[in-house]
Amino acid sequence: MRIRTLCILISFVGILTACGQATQAADRQLTLTGSTSVGPFAEQVAERYEQAHPGSKVNIQALGSSAGIQAATEGTVEIGMSSRHLEPEEEQQLQTFEIARDALAIIVHPTNPIANLSTAQVRDIFTGRVSNWREVGGPDAPIDIVTREAGSGTYGAFEELVMEKELPAPRALRQGSNGAVRQLVAGDPDAIGYISLGIVNETVKPVSIDGIQASTEAVMGGSYKLVRPFLFVQRKNAQLSPLAADFLQYVLSPEGQHELVQAGLIQGADAQ
Repeated sequence: MRIRTLCILISFVGILTACGQATQAADRQLTLTGSTSVGPFAEQVAERYEQAHPGSKVNIQALGSSAGIQAATEGTVEIGMSSRHLEPEEEQQLQTFEIARDALAIIVHPTNPIANLSTAQVRDIFTGRVSNWREVGGPDAPIDIVTREAGSGTYGAFEELVMEKELPAPRALRQGSNGAVRQLVAGDPDAIGYISLGIVNETVKPVSIDGIQASTEAVMGGSYKLVRPFLFVQRKNAQLSPLAADFLQYVLSPEGQHELVQAGLIQGADAQ
């Protein structure tokens, strides 16, 4: 009887120990959901954070700004990510932290001779009113439009900053990420698209907008207008876990901001 009792006690202690270890492991894991534009940069900062905090794990799920806002509102994640301003009803429920600012770059193939477009010309191209490069000073070739899917933060920012609520032409190719847009434009001499300035590389050519080239200096100086916020959001009055609070503080710290600026973004308004 004593032996049986002892076995039960040992099993009970083992269960408690396992539960404790599982709880500790959960306490050291954090998941952020949201913007596919913010995602790659958040992931880069998260890797640095994990290196500085061994045992901590920060998972980044890039599912789109609306998904991140909804998840934070419903409390399924502690921190959501958005690359668009919140709607008034969303602002009532969420607290925002501007971790960085990003510029939208209008990109074409590197062989395209077009170097500058006005905002109105970009809008005319994406609505389909202008369908040949010749109409804006380029070669006689049809324009292939590449846009983001509705619901993404990048699309929302482009709609707000350029489209004035008009819709892209039905023939526009819709892509699920900035990287996919860049890849399509890089492989098509007649294509035009828009992506985060932070991921522009030599495979595509950004054109000036209204005579201003997209750059960190132009954004900081206020002369380049196609600018959007990169936000972390949390439910108002919700207390973050120690890991979530510490990671947020790290992203807004000089060290975290240095990482984001090095990646091509501009310092956020809420940086320390």
